[in-house]
Amino acid sequence: MVLGSDISGITVNSQEAVELKNYFNNDLCDLIEAASSLRNIGKGNIVTFSPKVFIPLTRLCRDYCGYCTFRVDPQDTDTLFLSPEEVLDVALKGQELGCTEALFTLGERPELRFSEAKAWLNERGYQTTLEYLTDMCELVLSKTRLLPHANPGTMSQRELSQLRPFNPSTGMMLESTSELLYAVGGPHEFAPSKRPIARLKTIENAGKLRIPFTTGLLIGIGETLDDRIESLLAIRDLNRKYGHIQEVIVQNFRAKPLTPMETEPDADTKHMLWTVSVARLILGPNVNIQVPPNLSADNYQMYLQAGINDWGGVSPLTIDYVNPEAPWPTLDNLNIRTEDEGFVLKPRLPIYPEFFLNTDKFVDSNMRDKLSALVDNDGYVKGGVGSYVKRRDRS
Repeated sequence: MVLGSDISGITVNSQEAVELKNYFNNDLCDLIEAASSLRNIGKGNIVTFSPKVFIPLTRLCRDYCGYCTFRVDPQDTDTLFLSPEEVLDVALKGQELGCTEALFTLGERPELRFSEAKAWLNERGYQTTLEYLTDMCELVLSKTRLLPHANPGTMSQRELSQLRPFNPSTGMMLESTSELLYAVGGPHEFAPSKRPIARLKTIENAGKLRIPFTTGLLIGIGETLDDRIESLLAIRDLNRKYGHIQEVIVQNFRAKPLTPMETEPDADTKHMLWTVSVARLILGPNVNIQVPPNLSADNYQMYLQAGINDWGGVSPLTIDYVNPEAPWPTLDNLNIRTEDEGFVLKPRLPIYPEFFLNTDKFVDSNMRDKLSALVDNDGYVKGGVGSYVKRRDRS
């Protein structure tokens, strides 16, 4: 496969995708250039972010992943679940700062492992964590201008259909299709919900229900280059069938103390550049591709040249509870670095413009009025980035 700067007609088939691993050690610059050109075709020079608050509804989880510090057991916390009052308090504080996304992150079905979680839910009239999550999403949607974006792990079609009226989009990281990761000694050995078949089924369920969906890869946890290509092809196949993949995240592993993988090396810049570029070439010009800037604080701007067009959710209020050691960049810093690379930064909703502007496929009428009130004619948050940062005179 030959990559050039003029790739407007390129379609990377499955065999060509496999051959992209050859660019890891040779001609990586050509791969990056091709990915950047393809992004320009689909996205131009606009780069987006979502002003959000992070709502960790519960950190209890039935899974034990080898790299996770988010999850806790009941004996390690005084807060099994956030109360409705606590959820609403965070959302209202975010609203005051101009946020438009309420990102609900939580552990996977803790009631299946912990009697304490089951009792807490039952005492309040719930059978499952997902039932409680649904009510909290409805609360935020009805009491604030924020839009919920739930990220609770694997879900059945019925569970997703219950969330849909209160979430213009949902998400779940695929992470990887690699069998190595759930083998004995792998990071997902004790994480049943991380089995690829279960994750892909959830993504497909969202497609059947026409839910705009965010997913992505976690790289550097033991997978191979071939595994990453296979994972991206699996995402592409589902998107070609349902057209609902609104965003793909390429997230780099960072080792954390007091985890089984604390001595493993972090995913390095070369692996990130290769994976981001390959993601763009496999997924095409129109899929939104994100790199979390707080996980690459020193050099995150370089991924703009490898084909990304989004920074994901950035919060002026709450930390990244999944990566608490990695603070968000200030929105001023994000704006300056983006502009210095030749791009224009725009705030977006948790649902991308192309999934609600001039289409009724993904958004029902009960959600459309709320979305329309928050955005300009192009589907970006009213007021632009100037609503969040002060422009600096760099002369």
